[in-house]
Amino acid sequence: MLAPHYGEVADELLRPAAIDSPQTIYARLREKTPIARIGESGVHFVATWALVDEALGRPEDFSANLTGVLFRGQDGEPSAFELPSTGATDVIATADEPGHAVHRALAQPRLMADRIATLEDRMRVWVRGAIDPWLRSGGGDVAPLSELVPALALAHLLGLPEADVSRFRVWAMMGGDMLAGEADAERLGLLAKETAQMATYLGGHLDRAIAAPDDDPGAPLMHALALGVLAKKIERQQAVGIAIVMFGAGGESTAALIGSTLRVLAEDPALASQLRATPGLIPRYVEEILRLEPPFNFHYRSVRRPCALGGYNLHRGDRLMLVWASANRDPAVFEDPDTLRLDRKFPKQHMGFGRGAHFCIGAPLARLEARVVLEEVLGSTRDLAPRGANAVRYAKSIFIRRLERLDLDTTAA
Repeated sequence: MLAPHYGEVADELLRPAAIDSPQTIYARLREKTPIARIGESGVHFVATWALVDEALGRPEDFSANLTGVLFRGQDGEPSAFELPSTGATDVIATADEPGHAVHRALAQPRLMADRIATLEDRMRVWVRGAIDPWLRSGGGDVAPLSELVPALALAHLLGLPEADVSRFRVWAMMGGDMLAGEADAERLGLLAKETAQMATYLGGHLDRAIAAPDDDPGAPLMHALALGVLAKKIERQQAVGIAIVMFGAGGESTAALIGSTLRVLAEDPALASQLRATPGLIPRYVEEILRLEPPFNFHYRSVRRPCALGGYNLHRGDRLMLVWASANRDPAVFEDPDTLRLDRKFPKQHMGFGRGAHFCIGAPLARLEARVVLEEVLGSTRDLAPRGANAVRYAKSIFIRRLERLDLDTTAA
């Protein structure tokens, strides 16, 4: 067997340049070292579609449990921050079978495409309410709109009061901070405090649902979780954990997707004009952005036992970074992989929502939110353009591809 590669990837992945423009690094790794060990951290970067797909198909070797994350240590070198395993963390996306199937069965019926489609009219009201002041100002930072709409959607789905949306926005946007790669002890402490507050808040709503359960299929997701607790399918702690995951997975990731769709259109006026003229192409456009700029660059897997992947030895306790953002541009799978094309034969063939058993259950909601935002923005404007040299700023994270700032000029239609 081959020994995992040690190289300059250790420094590059945690540098600011990799956050702003990671694809140059990803392309080189796909070609030369499709599995690369990141320094002495025990974390391995997995770059190609074939290897990511293989790892996903081997749950007996690779666990979805989030046991640790990559970060830059005090000495500046890559290290792994060990996370404790609790019933509140190993849920939905980070749960293995049989627990994963139980959690998914409770949540997924509330997130099916036909159910989500009924939210469209309500969502348009939210989007128009967010767009109107932005239009009257001739544009400005659109990132708050990208954050507000997912937060409101989460509140509705979980059965939480929309009046609390200011709190939702903070919580919904902090899900990826722990995986950012740069969080120091002070920041991790703040995240722990905010997560505890979120757990207390959501736990209170869960307890009220447990006390007055509603088994109507149209009831909010919190009631589905309450029914799961009452039926002893899950523990209360797990139900709260699922609700917390919904904030990160449904909030920050959708905000990232919406921001990326608007940034690309602002930088490509011809494409924006094409979509204004033919709005039926917007769903294909959303899929191409999911492929080219997936909200999450990667997810982790933990190595359960000594094994090999792609000819490389792995040890129990090692971790894999399954890099969706690299696999989605693999030339072995995609023609013109770095080009945005609206004529791809299979537009949904990408890993923007993951793949396999852990495919994102919130995909229908994210697709709807992105489509409605684009339809409303394009339909109410004549042009979009970046406002100055500092119009675009990404969150400082190797994990989430989210814009913290997207300052645009626009003219109302």
